[in-house]
Amino acid sequence: MIVLDSHIWFWWINLEHQWLPAALLTAIQAAPGVGVSAVSCFELALAQQRGRLELPLPAREWFELALTGSDIELLPLTPAIAARAVNLADIHRDPFDRIIIATALELDAQLISVDGIFASYPELADHLIV
Repeated sequence: MIVLDSHIWFWWINLEHQWLPAALLTAIQAAPGVGVSAVSCFELALAQQRGRLELPLPAREWFELALTGSDIELLPLTPAIAARAVNLADIHRDPFDRIIIATALELDAQLISVDGIFASYPELADHLIV
């Protein structure tokens, strides 16, 4: 399983593949399963509401199409993921990133992100695809 960071999911679904390095595109296409944390829905909706991102549809409609019209699985925020997110190395405090990282770790999955700070997390040493 590969877990996509929020921006990767947005670019993948909107076919903005020019923002994705070729190796990441290949990894997503070859993955036996691809998922996105439920917190990514909140992160993208908040970014749209704050004017930092433009979804082509209202958030609720975009989420429905982005999930039902693709093979991307919506991954729940579980108590185990919440606890793991809180106990990650104190690299930065972005709760969205911490939950996405913890989701990948709890599922023993690979994580795709172009966020440079993710490589600073020692927990991601064997899980991060950049």
